[in-house]
Amino acid sequence: MRLIVNGEPQDNGASTLSELLTSLDYEGDWLATAVNGELVHREDRQDCALNDNDRIEILSPMQGG
Repeated sequence: MRLIVNGEPQDNGASTLSELLTSLDYEGDWLATAVNGELVHREDRQDCALNDNDRIEILSPMQGG
């Protein structure tokens, strides 16, 4: 399936947001995620189905100052 992740097009076989995060090696409870501009809470990621050309934003906190 063709997805746009953080502005970059890519092919990925994930069918849910949770599967996508796992396939991209994102882990932890501190991620913020959105699909097509809609915030997806951590507890809803397993049920969030992905479709061709969905736009996914994944934000993780940065350290430093």
